[in-house]
Amino acid sequence: METFVLAGGCFWCLDAVYRSLDGVSDVVSGYTGGRMANPSYEAVCTGMTGHAEAVAVTFDPDVIPRDVILDVFFTLHDPRQLNRQGHDVGTQYRSAMYYANDEQRELFESAIERAADIWDGRIVTELTPLGEFYRAEEYHQDFFAKNPNQGYCLAVALPKVNKVRKSYAQYVKAA
Repeated sequence: METFVLAGGCFWCLDAVYRSLDGVSDVVSGYTGGRMANPSYEAVCTGMTGHAEAVAVTFDPDVIPRDVILDVFFTLHDPRQLNRQGHDVGTQYRSAMYYANDEQRELFESAIERAADIWDGRIVTELTPLGEFYRAEEYHQDFFAKNPNQGYCLAVALPKVNKVRKSYAQYVKAA
């Protein structure tokens, strides 16, 4: 098993997408990249802690390749938007990849290069060493499944889930 820590806007969207993929055994929504120990959602939302909303995606690379996990990341958010995703604005919504070792850094660099070939524009995704990762409050975990009719889930998360399901159908978990 391997874990990648990725940030690409609201963690609810990343969480929902990665939970739908075969070979993904766990997704934890949380905060990383900031200056405060044990930040709360409210503190992170101020933009003053320096943290990004992120997910720790644990997966089996024998079932779903590392490159697919990373290409999905660049499919489900716009890596050209600095400190935002759509109407979610602030440094906590930045596009970032947090590497745990040199091998991950190299994998992430290659993924950024692949994304640059696809996206028409400059990739602003940060590539940063992984520091402390703080688990978000329980109500943020698996938010999409717990709140399928919530407005944000219907308007923002669901289209991203559907886009990835279509583009990576061979990796989507059976219903």
